[in-house]
Amino acid sequence: MTKIAILGTGSWGTALAIVLSRSERKHEIALWAHDAALAASLQSGRENKTYLPQHVLPGSIVVTNNIQEVLSRATILIGAMPSAHARSVYTQARPHVSQEMKIVSATKGLEPATHLRMSKVVEQILGPTSAAISQRIAVLSGPSFAVEAARGEPTAVVLASQNAALAADLQAEFAAPSLRLYTNDDVLGVELAGAMKNVMAIAAGACQGLGLGSNALAALITRGLAEMKRLAVALGARPETLSGLAGLGDLVLTCTGSLSRNRYVGVELGKGRKLQEIRANMRMVAEGVDTAAPLLALAQENHLELPITEQVDAILHAGKSPKEAIRDIMERPLKRE
Repeated sequence: MTKIAILGTGSWGTALAIVLSRSERKHEIALWAHDAALAASLQSGRENKTYLPQHVLPGSIVVTNNIQEVLSRATILIGAMPSAHARSVYTQARPHVSQEMKIVSATKGLEPATHLRMSKVVEQILGPTSAAISQRIAVLSGPSFAVEAARGEPTAVVLASQNAALAADLQAEFAAPSLRLYTNDDVLGVELAGAMKNVMAIAAGACQGLGLGSNALAALITRGLAEMKRLAVALGARPETLSGLAGLGDLVLTCTGSLSRNRYVGVELGKGRKLQEIRANMRMVAEGVDTAAPLLALAQENHLELPITEQVDAILHAGKSPKEAIRDIMERPLKRE
């Protein structure tokens, strides 16, 4: 029986444990929680009341704060921690990661300090002690609210890896009645899409918070996708990846779905609340808040304009009002589509 170790007990890590327990293949699943109290609560109460309430963890899933115990005998490691904590978590995991372990990053975001994608953080941490580490890494992304996946609602996602055999193997391992996985070898495109769509969701939420209607949202999603594609292709991704589940699919979900944390931040900003106050009242991480600045840095390095991302960053970190940001976008020089 394959053992799967999941690092992170936020909503997505917890949901993945539940979903994978329903896979067509039987698995031994172990969850690692950074917080010892949360690990104990999950192990005894079988419910993540903080991040995924009202969803019962099957009794076969082990939850612990001991990372060595979680990784012992595991053949698949899934990283489901916030991007800002990925480096420290993978560093803790490194002594216990075997040379054969398959690594799946399920984190959507860039490392704030370095602007690195999660697969590159994994390579930096685990690469020096492992040959051909890139051939053992896959990324999991796509339109997937944790609550809906945990409920067993149909969900389609992407598994991207440079190693086609690894992607196909993980696709078969993870397949479940309510989880359909597609494979892809454009790791760069899938990871960038997963990071960029969160910033667009903040913009979409701001439109709603201002009381704007469907015209504005449709324009935002369409031009947001164009912006995402512009940067991703400049960095070496394939344009069709941005039109797939990891790009357009996840963009539509996060810009329109009421469960989106990033969209929620945008809605509250549009209503006039301050970012610090909004984040203080949130239990979960909105990755887009710390992603806008790294994306702008990447754009500047490649001499690209990201007007929506630029305005979102100004709202988040320079105190610009959402109404003023929209006016500045609408008054940009006219051009061809």
